[in-house]
Amino acid sequence: MKIERKKVLLSLFAIIFVLILTITVSQFLYGCSEEHRSEKDEEKKLPISSSINSQASVELSEIAQKSIGLKVVEADIRQVEEVLLINGIVKPEPNRVAEVSTRAEGRIEELYVNLGDRVKKGQRLASILPRQIGNPPPLVSITAPLSGIVVERNVVLHSTVEPNKTLFRIADLSKVIVEGDVFESDVSKVKLGQDTRIKLDAYPDKVFTGKVTFVASQLDPMKRTLHLWVSIDNKEGLLKPELFARVALVVKHSKEVLTVPVEAIIDDGAEKFVFVKNGNKFVRQDVATGVSDDRYVEITDGLYPGDQVVTDGNRQIYTKWLFSGGLEERE
Repeated sequence: MKIERKKVLLSLFAIIFVLILTITVSQFLYGCSEEHRSEKDEEKKLPISSSINSQASVELSEIAQKSIGLKVVEADIRQVEEVLLINGIVKPEPNRVAEVSTRAEGRIEELYVNLGDRVKKGQRLASILPRQIGNPPPLVSITAPLSGIVVERNVVLHSTVEPNKTLFRIADLSKVIVEGDVFESDVSKVKLGQDTRIKLDAYPDKVFTGKVTFVASQLDPMKRTLHLWVSIDNKEGLLKPELFARVALVVKHSKEVLTVPVEAIIDDGAEKFVFVKNGNKFVRQDVATGVSDDRYVEITDGLYPGDQVVTDGNRQIYTKWLFSGGLEERE
Protein backbone atom coordinates (compact mmCIF):
# COMPACT_ATOMS: atom_id res chain seq x y z
CA MET A 1 0.00 0.00 0.00
CA LYS A 2 2.78 2.39 0.87
CA ILE A 3 4.46 1.71 -2.45
CA GLU A 4 1.25 2.36 -4.38
CA ARG A 5 0.64 5.60 -2.47
CA LYS A 6 4.17 6.69 -3.26
CA LYS A 7 3.59 6.01 -6.98
CA VAL A 8 0.40 8.07 -6.94
CA LEU A 9 2.14 10.99 -5.25
CA LEU A 10 4.99 10.86 -7.76
CA SER A 11 2.49 10.88 -10.63
CA LEU A 12 0.71 13.92 -9.17
CA PHE A 13 4.01 15.78 -8.73
CA ALA A 14 4.94 14.95 -12.34
CA ILE A 15 1.59 16.25 -13.63
CA ILE A 16 1.88 19.45 -11.57
CA PHE A 17 5.45 20.00 -12.81
CA VAL A 18 4.43 19.58 -16.44
CA LEU A 19 1.53 22.04 -15.97
CA ILE A 20 3.80 24.63 -14.35
CA LEU A 21 6.41 24.18 -17.10
CA THR A 22 3.76 24.51 -19.83
CA ILE A 23 2.36 27.70 -18.32
CA THR A 24 5.85 29.21 -17.94
CA VAL A 25 6.85 28.40 -21.53
CA SER A 26 3.54 29.78 -22.86
CA GLN A 27 4.01 33.05 -21.01
CA PHE A 28 7.56 33.31 -22.29
CA LEU A 29 6.53 32.70 -25.88
CA TYR A 30 3.63 35.16 -25.61
CA GLY A 31 5.97 37.81 -24.21
CA CYS A 32 8.41 37.30 -27.07
CA SER A 33 5.57 37.52 -29.57
CA GLU A 34 4.31 40.78 -28.07
CA GLU A 35 7.81 42.24 -28.02
CA HIS A 36 8.34 41.27 -31.66
CA ARG A 37 4.96 42.77 -32.63
CA SER A 38 5.75 45.96 -30.71
CA GLU A 39 9.07 46.26 -32.54
CA LYS A 40 7.33 45.87 -35.91
CA ASP A 41 4.75 48.49 -34.95
CA GLU A 42 7.53 50.88 -33.99
CA GLU A 43 9.25 50.19 -37.31
CA LYS A 44 6.04 51.17 -39.11
CA LYS A 45 6.00 54.49 -37.27
CA LEU A 46 9.59 55.39 -38.18
CA PRO A 47 9.91 58.08 -40.88
CA ILE A 48 11.21 57.09 -44.32
CA SER A 49 14.83 58.02 -44.89
CA SER A 50 15.23 61.53 -46.29
CA SER A 51 17.64 60.15 -48.89
CA ILE A 52 14.60 58.91 -50.82
CA ASN A 53 13.55 62.53 -51.36
CA SER A 54 16.25 63.25 -53.88
CA GLN A 55 15.80 59.85 -55.59
CA ALA A 56 12.04 60.04 -56.25
CA SER A 57 11.87 59.78 -60.04
CA VAL A 58 9.58 59.55 -63.04
CA GLU A 59 10.32 57.44 -66.12
CA LEU A 60 9.22 58.64 -69.57
CA SER A 61 9.65 56.97 -72.94
CA GLU A 62 11.18 58.95 -75.79
CA ILE A 63 7.71 59.27 -77.35
CA ALA A 64 6.31 60.67 -74.09
CA GLN A 65 9.23 63.10 -73.87
CA LYS A 66 8.48 64.42 -77.35
CA SER A 67 4.76 64.71 -76.61
CA ILE A 68 5.38 67.14 -73.73
CA GLY A 69 7.95 69.17 -75.68
CA LEU A 70 10.77 68.20 -73.33
CA LYS A 71 13.86 70.41 -73.27
CA VAL A 72 16.91 70.07 -71.05
CA VAL A 73 19.77 72.47 -70.33
CA GLU A 74 23.05 71.87 -68.52
CA ALA A 75 23.68 73.48 -65.16
CA ASP A 76 26.65 75.68 -66.01
CA ILE A 77 28.88 78.52 -64.82
CA ARG A 78 27.42 81.83 -66.03
CA GLN A 79 27.20 85.49 -65.12
CA VAL A 80 24.08 86.55 -63.26
CA GLU A 81 23.24 90.22 -63.73
CA GLU A 82 21.41 92.68 -61.54
CA VAL A 83 18.46 93.83 -63.63
CA LEU A 84 15.57 96.25 -63.29
CA LEU A 85 12.36 94.85 -64.76
CA ILE A 86 9.73 97.15 -66.25
CA ASN A 87 6.74 96.79 -68.56
CA GLY A 88 6.41 98.66 -71.83
CA ILE A 89 4.60 99.04 -75.14
CA VAL A 90 6.12 98.81 -78.63
CA LYS A 91 5.80 102.09 -80.58
CA PRO A 92 7.17 103.45 -83.88
CA GLU A 93 10.12 105.82 -83.51
CA PRO A 94 8.65 109.36 -83.67
CA ASN A 95 11.26 110.48 -86.24
CA ARG A 96 10.33 107.56 -88.49
CA VAL A 97 6.62 108.39 -88.83
CA ALA A 98 5.03 110.76 -91.37
CA GLU A 99 1.46 111.98 -91.79
CA VAL A 100 0.53 112.70 -95.42
CA SER A 101 -1.94 115.49 -96.23
CA THR A 102 -2.63 117.97 -99.07
CA ARG A 103 -3.14 121.70 -99.39
CA ALA A 104 -5.68 121.23 -102.16
CA GLU A 105 -9.39 120.73 -101.73
CA GLY A 106 -10.86 118.19 -104.13
CA ARG A 107 -11.74 114.57 -104.83
CA ILE A 108 -9.69 111.36 -104.84
CA GLU A 109 -9.47 110.24 -108.46
CA GLU A 110 -6.90 107.44 -108.08
CA LEU A 111 -5.60 105.34 -105.17
CA TYR A 112 -2.38 103.40 -105.64
CA VAL A 113 -1.73 101.85 -102.21
CA ASN A 114 -3.61 99.86 -99.61
CA LEU A 115 -3.30 99.65 -95.85
CA GLY A 116 -0.21 97.63 -94.93
CA ASP A 117 1.60 98.18 -98.24
CA ARG A 118 5.33 98.83 -98.15
CA VAL A 119 6.22 102.03 -100.03
CA LYS A 120 9.39 103.88 -101.00
CA LYS A 121 10.15 107.55 -100.60
CA GLY A 122 8.65 109.50 -103.53
CA GLN A 123 6.24 106.71 -104.51
CA ARG A 124 2.81 107.94 -105.66
CA LEU A 125 0.02 107.22 -103.16
CA ALA A 126 -3.02 108.95 -104.72
CA SER A 127 -4.17 111.52 -107.27
CA ILE A 128 -6.56 114.37 -106.42
CA LEU A 129 -8.80 116.32 -108.77
CA PRO A 130 -8.76 119.81 -107.21
CA ARG A 131 -11.76 122.15 -107.12
CA GLN A 132 -10.41 125.03 -109.14
CA ILE A 133 -11.00 126.86 -112.39
CA GLY A 134 -9.49 125.10 -115.35
CA ASN A 135 -10.58 122.95 -118.26
CA PRO A 136 -9.74 120.29 -117.30
CA PRO A 137 -8.17 121.04 -113.87
CA PRO A 138 -4.76 119.37 -113.41
CA LEU A 139 -4.49 116.27 -111.15
CA VAL A 140 -2.42 116.66 -107.98
CA SER A 141 -0.20 113.70 -107.04
CA ILE A 142 0.31 112.71 -103.39
CA THR A 143 3.67 110.99 -102.78
CA ALA A 144 5.33 109.20 -99.84
CA PRO A 145 7.70 111.45 -97.84
CA LEU A 146 9.66 108.44 -96.54
CA SER A 147 10.05 104.71 -97.06
CA GLY A 148 7.98 102.51 -94.79
CA ILE A 149 4.60 100.85 -94.32
CA VAL A 150 1.17 102.41 -94.79
CA VAL A 151 -0.19 102.05 -91.25
CA GLU A 152 -3.18 104.34 -91.76
CA ARG A 153 -5.33 105.18 -94.79
CA ASN A 154 -8.23 107.60 -94.26
CA VAL A 155 -9.56 107.97 -97.83
CA VAL A 156 -11.44 105.89 -100.39
CA LEU A 157 -11.86 106.34 -104.13
CA HIS A 158 -13.83 109.51 -105.06
CA SER A 159 -13.99 110.71 -101.46
CA THR A 160 -13.71 114.44 -100.82
CA VAL A 161 -10.54 115.76 -99.21
CA GLU A 162 -9.90 119.02 -97.44
CA PRO A 163 -6.67 120.93 -96.83
CA ASN A 164 -4.51 119.61 -93.97
CA LYS A 165 -6.62 116.48 -93.49
CA THR A 166 -4.42 113.41 -92.82
CA LEU A 167 -4.83 111.09 -95.80
CA PHE A 168 -2.14 108.51 -95.00
CA ARG A 169 0.21 107.68 -92.17
CA ILE A 170 3.48 105.98 -93.03
CA ALA A 171 5.88 104.42 -90.52
CA ASP A 172 9.40 103.08 -90.98
CA LEU A 173 9.35 100.08 -88.61
CA SER A 174 12.89 98.86 -89.32
CA LYS A 175 13.70 100.30 -85.90
CA VAL A 176 11.12 100.69 -83.11
CA ILE A 177 11.06 101.76 -79.49
CA VAL A 178 9.57 100.33 -76.31
CA GLU A 179 8.12 103.04 -74.09
CA GLY A 180 8.16 102.38 -70.36
CA ASP A 181 8.29 104.01 -66.94
CA VAL A 182 10.47 103.46 -63.87
CA PHE A 183 9.49 104.29 -60.33
CA GLU A 184 11.10 107.20 -58.51
CA SER A 185 13.05 104.84 -56.24
CA ASP A 186 14.73 103.23 -59.30
CA VAL A 187 15.72 106.39 -61.19
CA SER A 188 19.37 106.02 -60.16
CA LYS A 189 19.52 102.64 -61.95
CA VAL A 190 18.71 104.10 -65.38
CA LYS A 191 21.08 105.80 -67.84
CA LEU A 192 21.40 106.53 -71.57
CA GLY A 193 23.05 103.76 -73.57
CA GLN A 194 22.10 101.11 -71.02
CA ASP A 195 21.87 97.53 -72.36
CA THR A 196 18.46 95.90 -72.24
CA ARG A 197 16.76 92.59 -73.02
CA ILE A 198 13.17 92.53 -74.19
CA LYS A 199 10.66 89.66 -74.19
CA LEU A 200 7.18 89.71 -75.69
CA ASP A 201 4.18 87.45 -75.12
CA ALA A 202 3.83 87.28 -78.91
CA TYR A 203 7.26 85.56 -79.19
CA PRO A 204 7.87 83.76 -75.86
CA ASP A 205 10.95 81.90 -77.13
CA LYS A 206 12.76 84.98 -78.50
CA VAL A 207 14.84 87.58 -76.66
CA PHE A 208 15.41 90.97 -78.31
CA THR A 209 18.21 93.34 -77.35
CA GLY A 210 18.23 97.13 -77.31
CA LYS A 211 19.59 100.25 -75.65
CA VAL A 212 18.08 103.09 -73.67
CA THR A 213 18.01 106.07 -76.06
CA PHE A 214 15.81 108.50 -74.16
CA VAL A 215 15.31 109.31 -70.48
CA ALA A 216 12.86 112.06 -69.52
CA SER A 217 14.28 115.12 -67.78
CA GLN A 218 11.55 115.18 -65.14
CA LEU A 219 9.17 112.86 -63.30
CA ASP A 220 5.50 112.54 -64.05
CA PRO A 221 4.10 114.55 -61.09
CA MET A 222 0.99 112.37 -60.80
CA LYS A 223 2.46 108.87 -61.19
CA ARG A 224 5.91 109.67 -59.71
CA THR A 225 7.57 107.77 -62.56
CA LEU A 226 10.27 108.57 -65.12
CA HIS A 227 9.56 107.92 -68.80
CA LEU A 228 12.13 106.23 -71.06
CA TRP A 229 12.56 104.71 -74.51
CA VAL A 230 14.44 101.59 -75.51
CA SER A 231 15.43 101.42 -79.19
CA ILE A 232 15.41 98.02 -80.92
CA ASP A 233 16.41 96.93 -84.43
CA ASN A 234 13.39 95.39 -86.17
CA LYS A 235 14.77 94.24 -89.51
CA GLU A 236 12.60 91.10 -89.43
CA GLY A 237 9.47 93.15 -88.76
CA LEU A 238 8.38 91.00 -85.82
CA LEU A 239 7.86 93.91 -83.43
CA LYS A 240 4.45 95.39 -84.13
CA PRO A 241 3.28 98.70 -82.63
CA GLU A 242 1.21 98.30 -79.44
CA LEU A 243 2.61 94.86 -78.52
CA PHE A 244 3.15 94.41 -74.78
CA ALA A 245 6.81 94.01 -73.75
CA ARG A 246 8.81 93.12 -70.63
CA VAL A 247 12.11 94.96 -70.41
CA ALA A 248 15.14 93.96 -68.33
CA LEU A 249 17.48 96.92 -67.83
CA VAL A 250 20.97 95.60 -67.05
CA VAL A 251 22.15 97.49 -63.95
CA LYS A 252 25.41 95.62 -63.26
CA HIS A 253 27.17 92.29 -63.82
CA SER A 254 27.99 89.84 -61.03
CA LYS A 255 30.70 87.20 -60.70
CA GLU A 256 30.34 83.85 -62.48
CA VAL A 257 28.36 81.24 -60.53
CA LEU A 258 26.65 77.88 -61.10
CA THR A 259 23.26 78.58 -62.68
CA VAL A 260 20.21 77.06 -64.35
CA PRO A 261 17.54 78.82 -66.43
CA VAL A 262 14.78 80.39 -64.30
CA GLU A 263 12.15 78.19 -65.96
CA ALA A 264 13.88 75.04 -64.63
CA ILE A 265 13.01 75.93 -61.01
CA ILE A 266 9.72 74.72 -59.54
CA ASP A 267 8.66 76.34 -56.26
CA ASP A 268 5.81 74.54 -54.48
CA GLY A 269 5.75 77.08 -51.66
CA ALA A 270 7.76 74.92 -49.27
CA GLU A 271 10.75 73.89 -51.37
CA LYS A 272 12.50 74.71 -54.63
CA PHE A 273 13.50 71.82 -56.87
CA VAL A 274 14.37 70.76 -60.41
CA PHE A 275 14.07 67.53 -62.37
CA VAL A 276 17.42 66.08 -63.45
CA LYS A 277 17.47 63.86 -66.56
CA ASN A 278 19.24 60.53 -66.23
CA GLY A 279 18.55 58.45 -69.32
CA ASN A 280 14.78 58.10 -69.51
CA LYS A 281 14.41 58.79 -65.78
CA PHE A 282 13.80 62.22 -64.28
CA VAL A 283 14.87 62.62 -60.68
CA ARG A 284 13.43 65.30 -58.43
CA GLN A 285 16.31 67.22 -56.84
CA ASP A 286 15.86 69.87 -54.16
CA VAL A 287 18.08 72.94 -54.64
CA ALA A 288 19.13 76.05 -52.75
CA THR A 289 19.17 79.24 -54.81
CA GLY A 290 21.00 82.56 -54.64
CA VAL A 291 20.81 85.65 -56.85
CA SER A 292 18.79 85.64 -60.08
CA ASP A 293 17.99 87.81 -63.08
CA ASP A 294 15.46 87.49 -65.91
CA ARG A 295 17.33 84.51 -67.42
CA TYR A 296 19.25 82.51 -64.81
CA VAL A 297 19.15 81.50 -61.13
CA GLU A 298 22.25 80.85 -59.04
CA ILE A 299 22.38 77.34 -57.52
CA THR A 300 24.21 77.30 -54.19
CA ASP A 301 23.47 73.65 -53.33
CA GLY A 302 21.93 70.56 -54.90
CA LEU A 303 23.48 70.43 -58.39
CA TYR A 304 26.82 70.02 -60.12
CA PRO A 305 28.05 71.58 -63.39
CA GLY A 306 26.89 69.42 -66.29
CA ASP A 307 23.70 68.15 -64.63
CA GLN A 308 20.91 67.98 -67.23
CA VAL A 309 17.92 69.90 -65.85
CA VAL A 310 14.48 70.06 -67.47
CA THR A 311 13.31 73.51 -68.59
CA ASP A 312 10.33 72.73 -70.84
CA GLY A 313 8.01 69.93 -69.73
CA ASN A 314 9.01 70.02 -66.05
CA ARG A 315 5.47 70.91 -64.96
CA GLN A 316 4.08 67.86 -66.74
CA ILE A 317 6.78 65.69 -65.13
CA TYR A 318 5.91 67.17 -61.71
CA THR A 319 2.23 66.28 -62.23
CA LYS A 320 3.17 62.70 -63.14
CA TRP A 321 5.51 62.57 -60.15
CA LEU A 322 2.65 63.58 -57.83
CA PHE A 323 0.24 61.01 -59.29
CA SER A 324 2.86 58.25 -59.16
CA GLY A 325 3.20 58.63 -55.39
CA GLY A 326 6.22 60.90 -55.19
CA LEU A 327 4.60 63.06 -52.52
CA GLU A 328 3.75 60.00 -50.38
CA GLU A 329 7.35 58.82 -50.60
CA ARG A 330 8.59 62.16 -49.33
CA GLU A 331 6.17 62.01 -46.41
